[in-house]
Amino acid sequence: MASLERKNIFRTKFIMESLTNLIRRAKLILAVALLQGAYAGQAIIVRMAMNKGMSHYIFLVYRMAFATVLIAPFALILDRKSRPKMTSSILVKTMLLSLFDPLLDQNLYYMAMSYSTATFTSAMFNILPAIAFFMAWIFRLETVNIRKLHSQAKVLGTIITVGGAIILTLAKGPALNLPWTKGKNQHHHQMQSDSNHKDITKSALLSAAACFCWSSFIILQAFTLRSYPCKLSLAALTCFWGLVEGAILALVVEWRNSNADWSIHLDIRLLAAFYGGILSGVAYYIMGMVNKEKGPVFFSAFNPLGTVIIAILGSLVLDEHMYLGSLIGAIVIVVGLYLVLWGKTKDEPPSQLSKTQSQPNDEPITTSQQQMMPEGGLDIEPGGEPKTNIIDS
Repeated sequence: MASLERKNIFRTKFIMESLTNLIRRAKLILAVALLQGAYAGQAIIVRMAMNKGMSHYIFLVYRMAFATVLIAPFALILDRKSRPKMTSSILVKTMLLSLFDPLLDQNLYYMAMSYSTATFTSAMFNILPAIAFFMAWIFRLETVNIRKLHSQAKVLGTIITVGGAIILTLAKGPALNLPWTKGKNQHHHQMQSDSNHKDITKSALLSAAACFCWSSFIILQAFTLRSYPCKLSLAALTCFWGLVEGAILALVVEWRNSNADWSIHLDIRLLAAFYGGILSGVAYYIMGMVNKEKGPVFFSAFNPLGTVIIAILGSLVLDEHMYLGSLIGAIVIVVGLYLVLWGKTKDEPPSQLSKTQSQPNDEPITTSQQQMMPEGGLDIEPGGEPKTNIIDS
């Protein structure tokens, strides 16, 4: 009777823990998916602001100013009791974080966009998970056991992603006549197409450089969170240093530009800066949360969702044409990246991994508990001795 009671208690506890993990995972996926949709809207709004003559250097300064003002009060209040002491090492890391993103990554991204379309630049950014995956592997933040199916999926998905990016860059094909593009000025489309594809190589190179900077940011954020776990305060510091560094760069670049317009009015440029500021503060916090829970590769695996949204919005709002080659490349990228995502869902979250490693296993495991133990928990070797089976992440 006592044994049956213990078995029921263990089963109930296991079910509750499974539901809790499922809800937490669903919340993370929903947060990142919504964030990608917000990024897509930002790309369209910023492109419209740039079409009005706004410099992306000046845009970055206003964007980070809004982000700092919006998120800093929350960080000061909510993290006042848990914020660790600021050291020179942490200070340097936060300054490097803001150097990689927003300073280098976002300026390179918008430079790339100026040479092509919002859709192409976003699609090229889908090589980000491949770069982030290999960098995480190099820095031992991502473990690959090639004998396991989910590790094979991550590697294969990464290779497919790079192949899709190559197709997207080199293949053009015929323009797609979508329902909402019919009846529009074809001459305008032809001029825009010629202009966009004339500098497509330059746009691709700038996008690749931006991806490297963005991946470096994700990796460095994962390391920084180990010594400075306050995600909200880290986001505020990133925005603040991004403002300082962005202002210095903008002053240097725009110093001799007589056409540089620092004024901002109630128009699309103000909307772009304000919207981007809110998004930056929220995004850095969500990234820190996801990075700590699931590792640096998980966040980047959602980039294809943003590409699809931008492609649709770009053709609707910016009058951009979609081409068959770009569509095929984007589909290949999506397939590859969601192979990576599937592989990541089979990994144990880093937070749970550290708990498993830190907690000793002194209590004996009963036969009924062994049968009910989930995958990745405790395995029994042929000799009968229990061992901790840590899933590679």
